[in-house]
Amino acid sequence: MNIRRVPFDHPDAVKLNDEVQAEYHQRYGDGGDATVLEPADFDPPRGVYLIAYDELGRPVATGGWRSQDRNPEGNEDGDAELKRMFVITEMRGLGLARRMLAALEEDARAAGRVRMVLETGTKQPEAVALYTSSGYEPCAKFGYYRHYAESLCYAKRL
Repeated sequence: MNIRRVPFDHPDAVKLNDEVQAEYHQRYGDGGDATVLEPADFDPPRGVYLIAYDELGRPVATGGWRSQDRNPEGNEDGDAELKRMFVITEMRGLGLARRMLAALEEDARAAGRVRMVLETGTKQPEAVALYTSSGYEPCAKFGYYRHYAESLCYAKRL
């Protein structure tokens, strides 16, 4: 497995983002995640976007974090917000998401962020299981979906 730093608008990132959006739509029926994301959100040192490639060079997993500080959407100073964690269907269950999460946490910690936060939903039980088994605990809701009943927010001190 080869994890590479790429821009959020890299063609492989766009491809995987389209796949995760389709999965969100299938699960929630809402067209996908409407959170506004800009490529610059993931530019180091205020963020990073990673793609994992298999031995054939295929993009198989993705994830990123972006800096957030105290804002009207409920973030706190020093937050690193996890975004677009995704593993393609045929590669699930192999530990890729856990490896990607660890790489993102390490990068955010090295950038001086103090807390990793994320928003997932009630229709993503495998995501909830990954995060809670990785030390994430429920936190006050934040972000675009903070007023939605299906929204679940988690945080972990870095």
